[in-house]
Amino acid sequence: MVRIRVLVVDDHRIFAESLAAALAAEPDVDVSAAGSGPAALRCLERAVAEGRRFDVMLVDADLGAVAGSVPGQREPGSGSGPPPASDGIALVAGVRVSHPGVRSVVLAERDDPRRAALALQAGASGWVAKDCSLSRLLAVIRGVLREETHLPPALLTGVLRELTAARKHRTDSERLVESLTPREHEVLRCMVAGLGRKDVAARLFLSPHTVRTHMQNVLGKLGVHSTLAAVALARRAGVRPADLAGDVVERSGQLA
Repeated sequence: MVRIRVLVVDDHRIFAESLAAALAAEPDVDVSAAGSGPAALRCLERAVAEGRRFDVMLVDADLGAVAGSVPGQREPGSGSGPPPASDGIALVAGVRVSHPGVRSVVLAERDDPRRAALALQAGASGWVAKDCSLSRLLAVIRGVLREETHLPPALLTGVLRELTAARKHRTDSERLVESLTPREHEVLRCMVAGLGRKDVAARLFLSPHTVRTHMQNVLGKLGVHSTLAAVALARRAGVRPADLAGDVVERSGQLA
């Protein structure tokens, strides 16, 4: 019998243990549980080292959320960038990169088309209500292993609307970024990497005054009023941060 290895990630211990016990009663399912994102990553790494890779990760959408906070909330002007690090959706995105063979299913306490769309964009294969039946959850687990994507029918229209809007925002952002000169684009990449004006000047061998001018031009062309908003737009457009360890920047003023 081919066994399915499932990792339950939820910081609500009673829920995690109850779900793990219910799944473990299935003859073809092996279950482990983790109470946080870092603990989940350690479990995944340990499984790889032991030759027992996980197949599916079930992760709480509100993993690590602080009481009274709004899950998925972003700073003003940050647009539709990645969710905060404490969010279960951020864990999905990280696992997609570090363990691409693991299928992720997000467990949520409420229907939320916007966050469900973010989960799919992060790499999740499903969004399931926490109070769904065990048979439904098992069907989703087996389905995602067949490359299926599972969403509650009531969320389909809203999720499609969110994904379409995200695509439009990305296209608009890409068009604005394309209006930048090569040097302005390089300055923007430094901004995405979190560098301040003096650090950008040192990196690109320019004067702080010249960098300030480039930054002002970047904000103007992107139609934003702050570095935070410029970085959010750049991320939507797929702009990579400057590789602070490996990029080689020409000393000449060719791009100035």
